[in-house]
This record gives sequence, structure tokens and C-alpha cells, in this order.
Amino acid sequence: MEWFIKCLKNYTVFQGRARRKEYWMFVLFNAIFGWGLNLVGSLLVDSLGFVATLPALVYSLGVLIPSLAVGVRRLHDINKSGWWFLIPLIPIVGSIWLIVLFCKEGDKGDNKYGPDPKALEE
Repeated sequence: MEWFIKCLKNYTVFQGRARRKEYWMFVLFNAIFGWGLNLVGSLLVDSLGFVATLPALVYSLGVLIPSLAVGVRRLHDINKSGWWFLIPLIPIVGSIWLIVLFCKEGDKGDNKYGPDPKALEE
């Protein structure tokens, strides 16, 4: 949970690097919260209609920028530009390639985007 909160606190930080653990823990908790809100919304949809999906929509918009920021920092960790985040615009192959990039181990030592975040924590 601390990784999720760390990403929310750094929601406008697009510089620097993010470890795999930081990125994937953010994705995990983001998915859990999103699914939970959608589940609650689907249970209430019969009585309230569109209003029941409003919390999930607000949550999704609220984590949009932190999601982009941690994704760009994750790409920086493998010494790729943040523009690689747009690779899913290539149908099918682009999305798969971005997942592969997110799964790669980060560069050891410093790179042009900053110091190794793994070395800083040890």
C-alpha cells in the first residue's frame, strides 16, 4: 500500500525513475480499488442508474495522471523515453511490447534519467 500512496504523492513527477515493484504495486492496488468501485456500482445500478458508476469514474480520472507519471518513470528506469508510453497506438503489438518493457529489470547504476532507485533503498 505504501507504493500506491508514494505514487499518489508523486502524481506530477515525470522525471526520475521508478522500480518495477513501485509500478506493479501501483497497478495492483489501482486494479483492486477500481474493481471494488465497479462492483459496488454494479450492485447499486438497479436503483440509482448512472449515479452508481460515478465513484468509479471519479476514481479513474483521479488516478489518470499518477498512472501516466509512474509509467513514464518506469520507462525511464530502463533508459527509455517517456514517449514510449504511446507505443500501444500500434494495434496489438504495441500493448504487448509496452508490457514487456514494464517487466524488464531497470538499468543498474545511474542512467540519463537519474540514479538507480533500487540502489538508493538498499
